Amino acid sequence: MSNVAPHKLSSVFATDLPIVQAPMAGIQGSRLAIAVSNSGGLGSLPCAMLSEEKIEAELTLIKSQTNKPFNLNFFCHTPPQANPTAEATWRQLLSPYYDEFGLAVKDIKDGPARNPFTSATADLVEKFAPPVISFHFGLPDAKLVDRIKSWGSKILASATTVDEALWLEAHGADAIIAQGLEAGGHRGMFLSDNIDEQISLKDLLSAITPLLHIPVVAAGGIGCAADIAAAMSLGASGVQIGTAFLLCPEADTSSVHRHALRNQHSAETALTNVFSGRPARSIINRIIDEIGPINPLAPTFPLAGTAIGPLRSHAESLASGDFSPLWAGTNNKHCRDIPAAQLLAELATGLAQRN
Repeated sequence: MSNVAPHKLSSVFATDLPIVQAPMAGIQGSRLAIAVSNSGGLGSLPCAMLSEEKIEAELTLIKSQTNKPFNLNFFCHTPPQANPTAEATWRQLLSPYYDEFGLAVKDIKDGPARNPFTSATADLVEKFAPPVISFHFGLPDAKLVDRIKSWGSKILASATTVDEALWLEAHGADAIIAQGLEAGGHRGMFLSDNIDEQISLKDLLSAITPLLHIPVVAAGGIGCAADIAAAMSLGASGVQIGTAFLLCPEADTSSVHRHALRNQHSAETALTNVFSGRPARSIINRIIDEIGPINPLAPTFPLAGTAIGPLRSHAESLASGDFSPLWAGTNNKHCRDIPAAQLLAELATGLAQRN
C-alpha cells in the first residue's frame, strides 16, 4: 500500500493524526472530544440524543477549549410511527421483569429521543462551522449535504457493505468509515436491514478500498497500535476507535459499564436489537441472554428502548448492568484506565508500524 495513505486522511480533516475517536452517544460528551482533538486526533461529539440547548452548550465549550478540528455526529434515520400493538406486545414480553422488580408497566415514560439531522439542526450548528460532520444510517438529503459543504465542513459517514460505501461516495461523503462486524454500538447499516450481509473489517476493507476514490477509515476491533498497523496495511487511510476509550477518565461511561469492561471473563459481545430496535454490539448481559440478542418483537428503532429504560434504571440503582446497553466491540480487552491523551499517543505508534 502507498506510504502516503495515512497522511491523506489527516489532510482532509486537518488533524495531526489519522485517528478518529468514535462518537458514543450516551457514553461521552465534550470532555472526551476535546481531549482527543487537543492530542492530535479527531475528537467527536455524539449529538443524536442531545437537545438543541445541550448541543449549543457543548459546541460552545468545545470551541472555548480547543482550536483543533472536531467532529459532530448525527443520525439519519426516519423517525418511526407509533405502533401501539407492537409496543403492547413488547411490554408484555418484558412484564415478568417489571413484576420481579415491583415496577408498573403502565407507568413507563418516554425515554431520551434520538433525533435525525434536519434543517433545524443545520440552523443550529451553522454558526459554529464544525470542521467535520459525520453521519450514521446514511446521509441527509442532498440539499442539506450541499449546505454543510458550503460551510467548508467535511462529511464522514459509516458504511457496512460495499453497496453502502459506493452510495455514500456518490452522494457526497468526503471519507467513508468502513464499519466492520467487530465494531461496538449501533451498526451503520442503511440500505438493508439484513445482518447476514455484515462482514468483518478485514473483508470489508479488502472489498471497498480498491473501488473508492476517497479515504477509507477502518472501524471495528481496533484497540491497539498493532491493530492500526494491520488496518493500514489493508488500505485504510485512518482508523476510528471507540471501545478503547471507554475507561478513560474523560468518558462518561457508567459504573456498571466500566465494571463489565474490566471483567474480561464476561466481556463477550453480541449483536442485539433489544435496547433500541436496531442491531448494535453490546456485552452480553441478562436481558440479552434471556430473550435472545435479536428479538423479533422489539419495536422499530428507537422505540424498543422506552420499555427497557425503567428496568435499566432500577437495575443500575442496585449496581447491576443486567438491563443496560453495554456497548463494546469484540476487541474490548484493550480498555484501560488511562487519560485519553496517553491512549492516543500509544495508539499512534501503530502508524509507524504500517507496512
